[in-house]
Amino acid sequence: MAAPLPSLAALRAFEAAARNLSVTLAARELNVTPGAVSLQVRELENALGVRLFERRPRQLFLTDEGNAYFATLRRAFRMIREATEDLAMRNRPPSLTISCTPTFAAQWLVPRLNDFEKSVPGIDVRLNASNRLTNFERDGVDVAIRHGFGRYEGLVSERLLDDEFVPVLSPALMRSRPLAEPADLRDHVLLHDVQRQDWRLWLDAVGANEVVSSGGPVFVNSNGAIEAAKAGDGVALVRLSLVARELRDGVLIAPFPNGIATDLAYHLVYPPAALDRPTVASFRTWILDEARTNRAI
Repeated sequence: MAAPLPSLAALRAFEAAARNLSVTLAARELNVTPGAVSLQVRELENALGVRLFERRPRQLFLTDEGNAYFATLRRAFRMIREATEDLAMRNRPPSLTISCTPTFAAQWLVPRLNDFEKSVPGIDVRLNASNRLTNFERDGVDVAIRHGFGRYEGLVSERLLDDEFVPVLSPALMRSRPLAEPADLRDHVLLHDVQRQDWRLWLDAVGANEVVSSGGPVFVNSNGAIEAAKAGDGVALVRLSLVARELRDGVLIAPFPNGIATDLAYHLVYPPAALDRPTVASFRTWILDEARTNRAI
């Protein structure tokens, strides 16, 4: 007949006190009083018939018996935690964490995510909207969408959307102050994101050197400039991929649709082993198809 086990509360109290070598820290961890921890440990010692700790003023040391018992008990608690986490994970839907910039999230990805969730149901999609660089392991990110040249050491990078800048404005503003040629922009408010020099580059490229680009409000990201353009506050210079739906739906107008191309683009970025996970592989297939559709709009 198996010997009866000590109480779980006593075992937890001893394990926490042994790991911290402090009754006070163990009590704080277990959300009980130090007296409760001391009582549980003494009851465990009485039940086992051995001393587990050497108690000195303001110091706690494990005895040889206590050290051996702690080593075994620590492994047992770790196995219990791992088994519990494994069981909990089996009952959760598979997750997918995507990192991208706030502007790309608001203007391109979020309006389309419902289509992905319908095509691949049962996935818990989590969006990490941030401008900072992604550390896949530290941040728990599965895939990232980043704007740049597509060179990311140690990562797979697939080109999603090319980067062409076009001026856009609301239909109402276009009716009140028509834009027949780029030089007509001198009569409009130019809306800027933090890359304020983009307007100057675009104007020089189309030969509208006489238009002053230094004026106009500056927004922290392209999304702010796009919303201001929708409201009729001026003309925004934005990446064509970010306003494809607005242009298709007539919410915005691009009077000069032939954009100025750059070597920059949006890329799907992920670690090489990421495609071993079905959720990542499904998302990759979907977003590449969606990007091809977007280029055809």
